[in-house]
Amino acid sequence: MSGRGAVAAGHPVTADVAAEVLKAGGNAVDAALAGVAAACVAEPVLASLGGGGFLLVHPPDRAPLVCDFFTHTPRRRRPLEEVDFHPIVADFGTVTQDFHIGQGAVAVPGLPRGLVETHRRFGHMPLTEVVAPAVTLAGQGVPLSALQAYILSVVGPIFTATEGARALYCDPDGTLKGAGANGTLKGAGATIRLPNLGPLLEELAREGDRFFYEGEPGQRLLAAQAEGGFLGPDDLSGYRMELRRPLSVEVGGQRLFTNPPPSTGGVLIAFALGLLEGSGLAGTTFGAPGHLCRLVAAMAATNRARQESRLAEDPEGAAATLASASFVERHLAACLAALEGHPPAFRGTTHISVVDGAGGAAALTVSNGEGNGWILPGTDIMMNNMLGEEDLSPGGFHSWPTDTRLSSMMAPSLLEAPDGTRLALGSGGSNRIRTAILQVLANRLWLGHDLERAVDAPRLHFEAGTLNLEPGFSEPARRAVAALPDGMVDKVVEWDGPNMFFGGVHAVAHRATARGVQLAAVGDPRRGGAARLP
Repeated sequence: MSGRGAVAAGHPVTADVAAEVLKAGGNAVDAALAGVAAACVAEPVLASLGGGGFLLVHPPDRAPLVCDFFTHTPRRRRPLEEVDFHPIVADFGTVTQDFHIGQGAVAVPGLPRGLVETHRRFGHMPLTEVVAPAVTLAGQGVPLSALQAYILSVVGPIFTATEGARALYCDPDGTLKGAGANGTLKGAGATIRLPNLGPLLEELAREGDRFFYEGEPGQRLLAAQAEGGFLGPDDLSGYRMELRRPLSVEVGGQRLFTNPPPSTGGVLIAFALGLLEGSGLAGTTFGAPGHLCRLVAAMAATNRARQESRLAEDPEGAAATLASASFVERHLAACLAALEGHPPAFRGTTHISVVDGAGGAAALTVSNGEGNGWILPGTDIMMNNMLGEEDLSPGGFHSWPTDTRLSSMMAPSLLEAPDGTRLALGSGGSNRIRTAILQVLANRLWLGHDLERAVDAPRLHFEAGTLNLEPGFSEPARRAVAALPDGMVDKVVEWDGPNMFFGGVHAVAHRATARGVQLAAVGDPRRGGAARLP
């Protein structure tokens, strides 16, 4: 129980900063923005002013809105032989993955404008006070947690690609406490300092976002882009934050608000929730065969619907298709047919959820991709590599439409119950974002879980015939899934424990009662989650 609010985030430092802003009289948006500024230091691979994101905000007295400040494609192309664009290999231990970096991987960044514009519209405290904790952290430094050190090691080739990156993230002597296994990349316990980021945040708060896009930082970015990138002056000066009505659907007798097109994560979550409701998930027991089979069948049907509706090519048109009754009924029928015999019984992304004492809610998800390997001089900001993201280039690299907001799987969401309870949540985790949020919502809506159990419960992810399972599902349930018809599941990967692969859902809840305000917060331990009730 607390009167000031609740915070759930991907790092204790991020959560602490947001909680302190609530204590100082800030609202949910102030706290979320303060937290994400701090995350740029405490979670440096996952959060950067060189990237972008989405904020779903619900003020106490106004309808919810989505602020889209995600990255944007350039307005013109250049001959590919002039483009600085090359692959690196990220090593996850058991698997490797190629990412592309360089100046040609950089899309127009949105977070600087998003930070200033969302505060102007919805903040309460002066922005200089909101970013002050992050300014201090950038100068003092934050020790790398074990999880953040692991993430840094995975993308080590990116954070050692240039002299500027090495100066911030490597130990030149190989002698620092917490040095990485290769003796250069910093490891757990080593301090990350970004001394140039603090003054930039202060200037951004005082002068506004034009300072970044049209002032010295922007000019330095354009000078580098001229040597191998696509961005020009009008790309930076013309960038705008978009205000959108959230996608709104009724599920389980409650109202879900989530990220609308052109992003795809919210559309797919809403579609899958409709399938789960129609398949009778409410009559199952968590972990039993009926529960597991319904999740897999709904995920399989959603994957088919995603391809059939051409969601990646035309998000707006596909969203209408996915919402049509006949389309949903056809895929629900396929889902139910698959269930016959089972009656009821690493993308660089981080998230922060905040509710304040007045009931205002903010769900904020940001991403820098994996970073492009280059530090913007004088700022300590690593730029994004969104144009080098295979998931965001369904037609192949360099085939992006010009002057277009990039799509994303990020889906900050808000669930409102008839009794006024507001649940704000979101997740990192690339393609697993949608299935992570889906399962937490399903646990709350139909399986009777409280917030902590809903987040902590074992998860699965099904895609392209492969079922990934955390421990905790029964042997009968695993056998039942393997027996689903039409060869739906052709491979099962059983993980040793909960893992960041399955997302990191950070969630908070607010409910006003006759006895006062009830608050709850849960940070997902899979991604270093921390919760605070200031």
